[in-house]
Amino acid sequence: MPDAGIEHGEQAGQAESGAGVLSLYGEPFDGGFALAEEHQLAADLTAACAVYEELLAVAESVEDSPDVRFLRAHLWSDLASVRLSATDLVGAEEAVECSRALLDNVAGVPMGPRGRQLWLEVRLKTLLAGADLRRRTGRLDEAMDRLAEAARTLHEFDDPEGLRTAELGSNRVLLLMERGEWGAAEEHATALLSTLEETELETVPRVLTALGMICSSTGRFDEAEDHLARAAERFRALGDVGEQHSLLANRAYVAMQRGELDLAERLFAEASAFFERHQWFGNLAVCEQARAFLAGRCGDSTGAGALMTASLARFEEIGASIAAADTMLLGAQLAYDRGDIPELQRLAQGARDVYQAREVYERCAQVDLMLARTLEDNLNRTDHGDHERRSIDNALSLALPAALTLQAARYDFTTAHARHQWLQLADEAMELAFRLAVRRQDQGLLFELVEHRSAGALLALDRTPPSAPRTSPHGRAEDSEDAGSVFPSAAMKTYAPADAPMALGGVAAEAAASAGLRVAPPPKVRMAAQGPGRVALQEYIAGAEFRYQRRIVDDEEVPFWFTDDLTGRPVVQVRLADAGDLFMTWTWAGGARGFGTGQGVAAEVDLAVRELAAALPGTGEGAEGVRRAFGSGALAEPGAERRLARLLAEALWPEGLTAQLRQVSEQAGRPLIRIQPSPRVAQVPWELLAVDADSDVRLIELADVVTTAPMSLRRQATAARPTPDTGTGTGSGTGTGPVVLVLDPRIPGFRADSPLGSVLGPPGSDPELLSLVRRRLDAGAVLPPVSSPAEALRRTDLDRDWLSDVLRKGARRLLYVGHVSGAPVEGGQSEDGTLHLCCGPGTTGLAEQVRGHRPLSAKDLLLGTLPLRADGEPGSVLWPAPPRVALIGCESGGDLRFTESFGLATAMIHNGAELVTATRWVLPTSFAFHRLAGLSESVRPLTEAIVAVDTAHEDPDPVDRLGRWQRERLEQWRSGGRIEHSPLLWAAITSITA
Repeated sequence: MPDAGIEHGEQAGQAESGAGVLSLYGEPFDGGFALAEEHQLAADLTAACAVYEELLAVAESVEDSPDVRFLRAHLWSDLASVRLSATDLVGAEEAVECSRALLDNVAGVPMGPRGRQLWLEVRLKTLLAGADLRRRTGRLDEAMDRLAEAARTLHEFDDPEGLRTAELGSNRVLLLMERGEWGAAEEHATALLSTLEETELETVPRVLTALGMICSSTGRFDEAEDHLARAAERFRALGDVGEQHSLLANRAYVAMQRGELDLAERLFAEASAFFERHQWFGNLAVCEQARAFLAGRCGDSTGAGALMTASLARFEEIGASIAAADTMLLGAQLAYDRGDIPELQRLAQGARDVYQAREVYERCAQVDLMLARTLEDNLNRTDHGDHERRSIDNALSLALPAALTLQAARYDFTTAHARHQWLQLADEAMELAFRLAVRRQDQGLLFELVEHRSAGALLALDRTPPSAPRTSPHGRAEDSEDAGSVFPSAAMKTYAPADAPMALGGVAAEAAASAGLRVAPPPKVRMAAQGPGRVALQEYIAGAEFRYQRRIVDDEEVPFWFTDDLTGRPVVQVRLADAGDLFMTWTWAGGARGFGTGQGVAAEVDLAVRELAAALPGTGEGAEGVRRAFGSGALAEPGAERRLARLLAEALWPEGLTAQLRQVSEQAGRPLIRIQPSPRVAQVPWELLAVDADSDVRLIELADVVTTAPMSLRRQATAARPTPDTGTGTGSGTGTGPVVLVLDPRIPGFRADSPLGSVLGPPGSDPELLSLVRRRLDAGAVLPPVSSPAEALRRTDLDRDWLSDVLRKGARRLLYVGHVSGAPVEGGQSEDGTLHLCCGPGTTGLAEQVRGHRPLSAKDLLLGTLPLRADGEPGSVLWPAPPRVALIGCESGGDLRFTESFGLATAMIHNGAELVTATRWVLPTSFAFHRLAGLSESVRPLTEAIVAVDTAHEDPDPVDRLGRWQRERLEQWRSGGRIEHSPLLWAAITSITA
């Protein structure tokens, strides 16, 4: 269904009140202005137009003078606003041009300060009405020109209440929405609302309505309904009957997008009756367009056709070309449903021609996707014989560039949540491209699709926009004022005394702290490990960038695999991508050669993932989740665990790759598997997979396993991290640099037995833990400096400033054991994951306070103080990570469950770490083992895991050392089935590398 929704231009209902012109015009004009406004609020636009037309007739009968010409310009300007509300676009254009001509005629007449301000205000209204008119009629470049002219005029206008400034901003939002630039539209609307919400301006509910439609069009229905509800309250307070009925249609659109078709039909029907009664034919046409879609969904092809025809006729009559094209696109779908292919092609091409001419490229992509889907459907229905390959090629040539474009549109959004919701819509297009590649049996294309999809997104840390402003075919940039920077500009700063840092004040500071991460398109993925070579999907990327005028990839190129650090050990890089089914690629190096692709059926993958999730403690479940995992979870009973391990292997792991692992192992020794999971399978403990149907052989017994982060994750320059006086490469963990120990820090506001209380128990109560600290003290420098091991535990002075200081001075390792709060996956913002240090409420940071404590978020680690201070520094400078980092806390490695991996573990890699050991899910503490599983208090499974990780990080090959410990635990689990050896703890631990 093409994007739809009722909205009046920013000029609707904004004629001057009688009070505002009383001293200028006298009767009958003062009363006439007031009467027309009353009619507008009552939604009687016909009567309002009649009042203005009558006043114009009177004004034209008065002896001509500059004052009379200005009065007529004022009347024409207000009449243009009313005609726009009534979607009389032809009449509105006449009114706009008449007003503008009269204003230009009197521009040179001497005016006093008050007269000049009134002239400027009417000129602004006329320019904004002209921009709105051109937007509605599809002349988007001309609309942008009018807005730019209005912005220049606004500089001279005294606008104490901010009304005209707000109208200009609102019109920009609507224009961006018309172009399908949802991210930019949301950014502008949100910023505008933050400055207006405390006012009574009627622009506020209009901006709220726009935000509602943006959220609905990008899949965020709860947020959309919230915005529309707030808009409705405002319109009721203003007494604007017409806008209240327009909101009915907007609510109907949200319901339709959400799949609540009966509610949508009822609301559209109610709105349609109102629009027809008041002769608001443009809005009626939008409702008819939507109801045609609903009728088609319900199988009423006759009713759908009639409504579509009526809608198209109305749009064409009023000159709304883009809306008419939307209806043509709907008609094309209806034509396909009834088997009329020539009519489908005619209507679809007609719609696309309009979109292309108006530079609405997102809708061009939607048309091409619709055509590709119809081709796929036709391939499913009919035998194309010898022409099948050509038909598939045609479908791919349409589907893949369009899918890449819709995927890339997410980079316009300023928050990961908005990008996450947008991708839920755009992913359907990418799934179509994967299906067509499978149908063509093109393993090379599938390989490139997976590599491109796994590349991730680049973090935008500079103070410039992540992409350049759009440029029209005429060569002019589109309103440079619309190009917002990543972080607040200097104009938004509040300057402190000369000896203090510059900081943001008021609303700007709150907005900066709450802003999400900006990202940019991924790098080009070069399919050769070294030297020049083919870029993944290069023909399709070029096609997308040419057709739809959108950047798909960054200029930077990266090899699909970094092989600089490989030794003679055989290594296989495995990457997985979600596209309906689960797709896998693998490539061998390090003395072995070969590659392959695999595919997991969606239903089987989803079943296996659900069974795994049921066995794990859930995020946010607390003790009850751990109790359930111990009691009925599959990882707590050997037989159930073996069945789950086999189910996961059957759904996720190709037998051919297992055979290759055996062959390589026999000839060249134990290989290393570097696996980059897709978000859907990021919690899978790959080590546990029972890869042999006839025995209980696990993947960890055939190979060592390490997790890899997306290719776009770029480590900062090593110059940002002071280097200790010893080599600290991935293969070297034994140096003389200090080890930073953050062991169960005391969190302000939380007692030891509270939810954010002690993880390891009272200091001195765990002999193994004290021995660990003693070994580190004996081996070299430890921070914080302590005189006895117990002093390293439950400290109160380990806050973010201390951590920044010790890391900036240089360290070779960081071991953190404590509380980690993961971000909700459904929110899409991995950067909201937090570490809990000793930071009090006065600490400055980007995470919300929790009682008397402010956590350190991944967003802090990445952005540092850039959003908060004019002289801010990035997180990689404030918290440069040592080569090896261990984050032992609940789901500390949950980053890869997100489409955009910017959580704690990957933030450490971004800041310089070469290897981060973290956890895939919520960890049970030793106390939980004692209390919930009945384990003796002398056995401390969590401490044993901490010791194993610490020992591995001191080893030249930490992945191999950790793998040996996990194999030992597996054997103990098999032989005794004791709960302390359960994979519930040790299989949660994984090492992540770039």
